[in-house]
Amino acid sequence: MTRRLLPLLCGVLLAATLVALPAQAAPGDQPHASYWHPDTILTWDPATDPDARFNRSRVPLRPRVSDPALKANANARAGEGRVAALAAFAPTSGNPSQGALDPDYYAFTYWQYIDTLVFWGGSAGEGLILAPNPTVIDAAHRNGVRVYGTVFFPPTAYGGQIQWVRDFVRKQGSAYPVADKLAQVARHYGFEGWFINQETAGGDAALAAEVRNVIAYLRGKGMQVMWYDAMTESGAISWQDALTSANDSFFQASDNMFIDFGWSGLTSSRDLARSLGRSEFDLYSGIDTEAGGYDTGVNWNAVFPQGQAHVTSLGIYRPEWTWKASTGPADFRTRDSRYWVGANADPSDTTTTSSWKGLANHVAEASPITAKPFVTGFNTGHGDFYNVGGTRVRTGGWNNLSLQDVPPTYRWIVTSPGTKLTPSIDYGDAYEGGSSLRLSGTLDAANTVRLFQTRLPVAADTKLSVVVKTPAAGATRLKAALSFTDAPTTFTTLDLGSTTGTGWERKVIDLPAHAGKTIAQLALRAEGTAGPYDVRVGQLALYDGAVDVPAAPSGVSVLGTTDVSATRKSLRLAWTGSGQPHHYDVYRRNPDGTRTYLGATPNDAYFVPQLDRAGGETTTTIDVEAVGAEYGRSAPATTTVSWGAGTESNLPLNRPATASGQCNANEGPAKAVNGSVSGGNSDKWCTLTGAKWLETDLGAVRSLTRFTVRHAQAGGESAAWNTRAFTIQTRSSTSEPWTTAVTVSANTAAVSEHPVAAAARYVRLNITTPAQNGDPAARIYEFEAWGG
Repeated sequence: MTRRLLPLLCGVLLAATLVALPAQAAPGDQPHASYWHPDTILTWDPATDPDARFNRSRVPLRPRVSDPALKANANARAGEGRVAALAAFAPTSGNPSQGALDPDYYAFTYWQYIDTLVFWGGSAGEGLILAPNPTVIDAAHRNGVRVYGTVFFPPTAYGGQIQWVRDFVRKQGSAYPVADKLAQVARHYGFEGWFINQETAGGDAALAAEVRNVIAYLRGKGMQVMWYDAMTESGAISWQDALTSANDSFFQASDNMFIDFGWSGLTSSRDLARSLGRSEFDLYSGIDTEAGGYDTGVNWNAVFPQGQAHVTSLGIYRPEWTWKASTGPADFRTRDSRYWVGANADPSDTTTTSSWKGLANHVAEASPITAKPFVTGFNTGHGDFYNVGGTRVRTGGWNNLSLQDVPPTYRWIVTSPGTKLTPSIDYGDAYEGGSSLRLSGTLDAANTVRLFQTRLPVAADTKLSVVVKTPAAGATRLKAALSFTDAPTTFTTLDLGSTTGTGWERKVIDLPAHAGKTIAQLALRAEGTAGPYDVRVGQLALYDGAVDVPAAPSGVSVLGTTDVSATRKSLRLAWTGSGQPHHYDVYRRNPDGTRTYLGATPNDAYFVPQLDRAGGETTTTIDVEAVGAEYGRSAPATTTVSWGAGTESNLPLNRPATASGQCNANEGPAKAVNGSVSGGNSDKWCTLTGAKWLETDLGAVRSLTRFTVRHAQAGGESAAWNTRAFTIQTRSSTSEPWTTAVTVSANTAAVSEHPVAAAARYVRLNITTPAQNGDPAARIYEFEAWGG
């Protein structure tokens, strides 16, 4: 590694993101994480910043435990070196405050191996100061990980100006106004402190002294500060690659220091830290993985020597390589597992010929599960759909780390005298959110799957609840397994019994026999010789008494809207909260009485990126429900959104259409999108193929509000030939899977109407039962998709 790699990489980031500062957001526009220059932050006021309310985290920082007796890896050490990760989730000016309608996101899930998350960013063209967005703060805090924003003064070669540093340290009397604003931002948004990286040349000893004074001032305001090894006490930019007499006063002023990548002497750094009365673990020896990920060469023995005490803590620059370098979601998850857990996807077995054994080889897991209630649906904070209580309430991709559950502490540790089952996070089904836990493989002996390290006291009314799904009714062959602090590696099992069908079923077990004990681990055990085995776990919960139902929010209001099209809006909502629920769910009511999920937040304000008009409705009712820590749900509080007199059009009209086949030459797919039903029996699409489908390309992604299907009777034929059962599917590109928007199983009408709220370029009609009387021919006179 070269000692100046970090500033060079920062310059790459700068070059990639150099854009003009955006204008202040209009009330209905997407809110983003805040960013400033030192002079512009002085005018920031949460009372006048329209995004400030949307950038607040309401999730407190949880305490963590790390029991050395329960560490996964024999080589790992608890209570010594810590890990800080500097991760960029998006360009400085492009971090949505509350997630987005896109599953492709750095959904980090290995919080158990890090102690601090630095929300990395900053550039000369956008802003030098970047506050973390609330989704990252929420997820980090639920896992007991503190979060820092970034103050980045870039090298002059990449736009840095020494005047910005002087602006940063400017005093008014005894106060430092920029530092006051940094403290105000962190308190208002709910994060712990700042990572300060000063790499702009041109300073002197007096300026360096003032930078140290600002750091001390910030800490006096309750802020934590991590300093990056670049500026020295002389004011020059000179990376020491160690703690030395040239930078130790910055270390003394700060809570922590990030040592640059060259590592000229970590042992001497440890010794100097101790001589200053500081812990060596306040030093974070940096590694850069932006370009190479787990192929990066690291002198692990210098920082985490095998079989010996750690020398310092570890700072990781850009672990999101696992996401940036991936070819898709599955590849990202595979890379992330190898990066953190090792090549065997088992933190207890990090054996590999690679020098990169995974962080689990060095650092013992920490767990935030120290108080009840504890509930997880194994939701990772992104997915391709959203389920509530096992019911699909939204189709389409999304990301929102505010909704991420605490991930399993151990991914994955399975013990068995026979064939091991394969645990996985399954993105094909869920009870809550977009994913669930799946246990699959061949069951020929008992399998114990360790999941969570905990510190949960059991009371007389404590209950364990597990929601499971099996491919057929019958024995689950699954038991919940608990260990207690008096014997933390010995499990007590509780049988989950049988299922009555193939849907989600809840099994609740009372735990009075264990009252007074403290649970050290939560696990699952599959037993028997079932052969092929496939069970999903949609929720695992531990709570006291009955499930608490939170009070409903009040005063739901629309702060602003933006008309995206005649049939689509974005909107900003706010309400008065009800205590401290886990989060609030936001829905729209549909004309047919159903509801569509719009999103969620722990905050008391939420940005809805996409509200689609259904048919010709003049208003849409919005529901906001509080979801408690035990997942009890309140009654909804409501507001309405008004629509103008916007017009719809039949988007497939005369567009290219294809089909599975046609009955004869004059009954092709074009007849179903020609806008006519009056041309006689040949003015239709007809097919006798086995699979019957009709597809049309709208030319571009369009907002869809309803489908209309004109069946045989609409063209003058017998009602007995009206289509009985069909589905309508959508997708935005040919590389996407089809999403089912409409399912009909018992149609009898000549003309059927199907309100939707979707966006797509391609729409497909799949016919499963073509007639009422068993006739094998499908007859469709028009297939209409209305929208704007």
